[in-house]
Amino acid sequence: MSAAALAPTPQEPERPQDGARRAPRTAVVVGAGPAGLTAAVELADRGVRVTVLEARDRVGGRTRGIEVAPGRWIDAGAAYLGDRHTELHALLAACDLKTAPTTMLGASRFALAADGSQATADGRFPPLNAVALGDLFELLDELACSVRPEAPWLTPNAEELDAATAAEWAERNLSHPDARLFFPLFLGEMMAADPAKVSVLHMAFYLRSGGGLRFLNAFEGGAQQDRVAGGAHRLCERLARRLLDGGGVLRTGEPVLAVEQTGSEATVRTSGGSYRADAVVVAVPPLLADAIEFRPGLPVPRAASRTERGCAVKLNLVFPEPVWREHGLSGWSVNAAGPLLSTVDDTPPEGSPGVLTGFVTGAEAHRFAALPPAEQRAAAVAQARRLFPMLPEPIGFHLTDWVNEPWSRGCYAALFGPGDWSALGPTLTAPHGQVHFAGTETSTEFFGLLEGAIRSGRRAAAALLAP
Repeated sequence: MSAAALAPTPQEPERPQDGARRAPRTAVVVGAGPAGLTAAVELADRGVRVTVLEARDRVGGRTRGIEVAPGRWIDAGAAYLGDRHTELHALLAACDLKTAPTTMLGASRFALAADGSQATADGRFPPLNAVALGDLFELLDELACSVRPEAPWLTPNAEELDAATAAEWAERNLSHPDARLFFPLFLGEMMAADPAKVSVLHMAFYLRSGGGLRFLNAFEGGAQQDRVAGGAHRLCERLARRLLDGGGVLRTGEPVLAVEQTGSEATVRTSGGSYRADAVVVAVPPLLADAIEFRPGLPVPRAASRTERGCAVKLNLVFPEPVWREHGLSGWSVNAAGPLLSTVDDTPPEGSPGVLTGFVTGAEAHRFAALPPAEQRAAAVAQARRLFPMLPEPIGFHLTDWVNEPWSRGCYAALFGPGDWSALGPTLTAPHGQVHFAGTETSTEFFGLLEGAIRSGRRAAAALLAP
């Protein structure tokens, strides 16, 4: 049931009668992903008694680790970081975690022709019309630079940009067939988005928030330069251990059903019990937050009718060795037809086993996610072996369907459709009484990325602790 249905004319929760602003003594954090655990640890370090409630049977949120060999882990969810992700780097250092460079040595493979033929080329620039792609990137860069990243709904032409979809923008602005071909592939790689489902304002904001098109798209010197050694999921595991060692409480397998506020106290209800606290931090994606009953109801819902889940399915194909390297290939590919719209070498830093990761994004992710598991495996392996004919039969195959994952509702992040920024943007970070909101979708810095999640958790904790 939506928040609007629960409270057609919501009332603001009561505040202390003396009007004083008090730091909480107890807090409940909803969600044990990077945002929630960052907020929880920040609060606990300042003496707040914290309980974290997580619907899954694990911590990590949209990070997930898979052990592909004894002691060797890869990322089935969020993975990459760059030098500008300063809060993430600081937190990794505090948790005694290292980074490893993303390997991109060798030539790339491309299957972009209408007849399905393939090409091999140095670097990552596709064998398409360079002028057409250059014009596309210039248009996107100009569009991104026009957005106010701290408040995209206040961009001078926000109403116009928020009313149209990215697909409609492409139809109006891209005339060359190569630019039209590459645009949805690029948007799928960057945002896990179907151009028909996101607004132009959201597309432009995402690119600006993430550091610009060139930074987001780059490995060396960019947002995909490094990975967390041993897997990004280890960060949440370390944060959870730090919370527990400090006396905090973590309960997994307890989806939150309702948050009720009376006076200066909040009660969080789950299928397993009730938890009272002075403050609550809700650190889950907007579509999940909107499924929680808030009493009093929220003035504005967390998601709207055109808010979409991020369209991503991530596949990890495991081989005894990264044999593509022996043939001068990097493992990177871009493909016009699915299911694998791109691939990347995700081999652990130790050099084995070889891991080729495939991304199924945009509209293709929904189609592929609906197939039976045997058909998914057969299609993915067949395409990988067409791209890299030297591949043997994989010794492991791991599929993470983020589209239908019930406690994520998509990945990399929620996708804001037409009208969403105008309707939801002004209240994304606004507290509701004792309830504060975190999560990468509430960050106007590095929205959709691990860095955005961490910054949002710190912002929510700081707001609660402020005098």
